[in-house]
Amino acid sequence: MGRIPVVDVSPVVEAGRWPAKAAVGEAVPIRATVFREGHDACAATAVLVGPDGRDRSRATMVDIAPGLDRLEARLVPDEPGAWGFRVEGWSDPFGTWAHDAPLKVGAGVDVDLVLEEGARLLERAADRAADDAGTPVTEEARTLLRDAVTALRDETRPAEARLAAGLSAEVRAVLAAHPVRELLSPSPVYPLVVDRPLALAGAWYEIFPRSIGATYDEATGTWTSGTLRTAAEDLPRIAGMGFDVVYLTPIHPIGTTHRKGRNNTLDARPGDPGSPYAIGSPDGGHDAIDPTLGDFADFDAFVARARAEGLEVALDLALQCSPDHPWVAEHPEWFTTRLDGTIAYAENPPKKYQDIYPLNFDNDPAGIYAEVRRVLQVWIDHGVTAFRVDNPHTKPLAFWEWLLADVRASHPEVVFLSEAFTRPAMMLNLARVGFHQSYTYFTWRNTKEELEEYLAEVGDEQGSWMRPSFWPTTHDILTPTMQTGGVAGFALRAVLAALGAPTWGIYTGYELVEDVPRPGVEEQIDNEKYEFKPRDWAAAEPLGISRLLRSLNTIRRAHPALQQLRNVTVHPTSSPSLVAFSRHLPAHLSPTGVADTVLAVVNLDPRSAQDGVVDLDLAALGLEPGSRFVAHDVLSQEVYAWDERPWVRLDPQQRVAHVIVVERV
Repeated sequence: MGRIPVVDVSPVVEAGRWPAKAAVGEAVPIRATVFREGHDACAATAVLVGPDGRDRSRATMVDIAPGLDRLEARLVPDEPGAWGFRVEGWSDPFGTWAHDAPLKVGAGVDVDLVLEEGARLLERAADRAADDAGTPVTEEARTLLRDAVTALRDETRPAEARLAAGLSAEVRAVLAAHPVRELLSPSPVYPLVVDRPLALAGAWYEIFPRSIGATYDEATGTWTSGTLRTAAEDLPRIAGMGFDVVYLTPIHPIGTTHRKGRNNTLDARPGDPGSPYAIGSPDGGHDAIDPTLGDFADFDAFVARARAEGLEVALDLALQCSPDHPWVAEHPEWFTTRLDGTIAYAENPPKKYQDIYPLNFDNDPAGIYAEVRRVLQVWIDHGVTAFRVDNPHTKPLAFWEWLLADVRASHPEVVFLSEAFTRPAMMLNLARVGFHQSYTYFTWRNTKEELEEYLAEVGDEQGSWMRPSFWPTTHDILTPTMQTGGVAGFALRAVLAALGAPTWGIYTGYELVEDVPRPGVEEQIDNEKYEFKPRDWAAAEPLGISRLLRSLNTIRRAHPALQQLRNVTVHPTSSPSLVAFSRHLPAHLSPTGVADTVLAVVNLDPRSAQDGVVDLDLAALGLEPGSRFVAHDVLSQEVYAWDERPWVRLDPQQRVAHVIVVERV
């Protein structure tokens, strides 16, 4: 421990065993508890250390918990790589003098001595060409300090005037920028991995390629699968809604043994395509493409078209096998054999997945590790820059720790999204060992209290490891709320997802408000996992969801505050059906150099109009107490004059939310 104790530094995982996460352009909150004995002042500086080992940026930390010695500063890394950070505690002689001198001068105690102490301290500061961090002190600043020294020693002036010169706002500003630091006590350097911006912020759109362009012959009662080429024709529509990533469910050959029929039945009929998650057939396994979709030339063409539209391609990584997968014959040791000699299929009681064999990582881990890494490289070489990983919580953490580190070492641009709807400990530690993003419990957070608590949770320190990806529905999940909310329900959940987290995603068909469940389960009837599902996109336009998605993604791209995670503030409302939250990015942290603030107020009731008062924390909006401001609703393009307690009314038949850009008067 240094002379000035620095403890409880964050974000730190297991004393630095795993790095905290950040992204290029993200304002990273660095916190620590810093204190000292006695009554002298102390302070702290947060320092970012670049991949080259040099100090890149620093900021004096501010008190975020008065009386608890908890300090924070936010710093912005500007390139990907293995960064670090430390906290430097230090004794603050100017802070001590600035506190004590007014008390003593006011009481007439040791006045001349106190003023001379201040003069010598400022003189010391003025004599530096640079501060102890190596930052040059301008001649203008040094002259200002010398003038203050002269004033402090001017015995012809009243003591109060001399003191005021030494404590002027200008003097304080110079010493805030170039503090006099004593007893410097640095913490260890803790690891911080910095990813490209997509790892933090992006909009994903999920498709089943086989459905796009699929056709049905009424005369013969047979289907013809869509292909990668027909799916590519839909990319302009997806890009036109402002999405960043097109995510493909598995495109590999599908097994026929125990093939599932429509709605997960066990009696597949001729022509039923089966679940794309039952991977593997005589046509190949995870490194192959189902022949009905095309070949690698078609896949390369799909990737090229996506890039031309400004989209990246994500692929599902589902590490399980059909009984027909080549691995089953070539490596039976990679699976669990039951007492009767059969291979165990996947189960999640009471659910059974007879068409899938899970991998057993305990018999030949080295062999499985190497093969999965080889498979990933196949797709990376063909332009895949992101993977959505199916059920990672059913595989060992040690495997993911190794795999993700190995891919990062040679392809740091590749992003991994964890589909782990599981217990908190596993979900969090998958993120800690290397997953860039994670699906979350947002899908099941519906009430005002649940949403307020969850927004605060994922937007605080947890966000240093687990970047949330908010999805209102997936191809597996259709919650009761989504089943009954209609168009307004889909609209309000889209607003919450798009503004509640920097990364969000939509499963295709959301625009059509596909909300009919299969009886007894929380998933859609006629589920696309088991059948072709071409869609009539012309029918989506009257519903308005497509336009809303386009607007939300446009707003997200235009506002850097919405591309941050750990800057959310929840604001109380007087209505149990209104939730309000904001994201603020101050000017000095913004890439534009201009402060950016977006406030969302959402009606959680999809059936009835709701009204109430929002109690705004003006400081969290970057405003002074008592301020009035221009509230520009960028969804409706209406403009309001708001103060700290605006009244709002939201009728879901007209609008489900205000999305307010705060414009200073």
